Amino acid sequence: MTGAAGPAEAVIGLGSNLGRRLAHLRAAVAGLRRLGRVVAVSALYETAPVGGPPQGPYLNAVAVLATDRSSREVLDGLLEIERSQGRRRAGRWGPRTLDLDLLLHGDRVVSEPGLEVPHPLMAGRRFVLEPLLEVRPDATLPDGTPVAPFLAEVAGQEVRRIREPDWAQ
Repeated sequence: MTGAAGPAEAVIGLGSNLGRRLAHLRAAVAGLRRLGRVVAVSALYETAPVGGPPQGPYLNAVAVLATDRSSREVLDGLLEIERSQGRRRAGRWGPRTLDLDLLLHGDRVVSEPGLEVPHPLMAGRRFVLEPLLEVRPDATLPDGTPVAPFLAEVAGQEVRRIREPDWAQ
């Protein structure tokens, strides 16, 4: 792992395509408040699934969390929030009540079993990049590479901004 210890912004991808999708995402944002201070949450985006079996559309968003927890502690908290919303890990890229991904964590680079930061697939996912750039237009990877140019490479992926929810509900 590289990067400074101590408070950092953790960027979290949120997704749901089973059950009460918006309720699951609201519960996730509430759960994030137990891990640190939520400083920004994007609008909602409805997206077609990428990979996996046939399944319904996702609601996606990105949240920014100020936290002094380690990347592993953040991930453990995210997994607990997923479980609290009935997440079952039955197969890769299958439908889910809630999916939370640690995308970035300050300037940290982590490569451990079950945890890679920056998230290794985020640059190829429009459903991540669009809401991320909404809340952090100047986002960079830990090496200083701007995130914004990746968006042009995934322009063909189906993503639709649908609304600005009240995340406090």
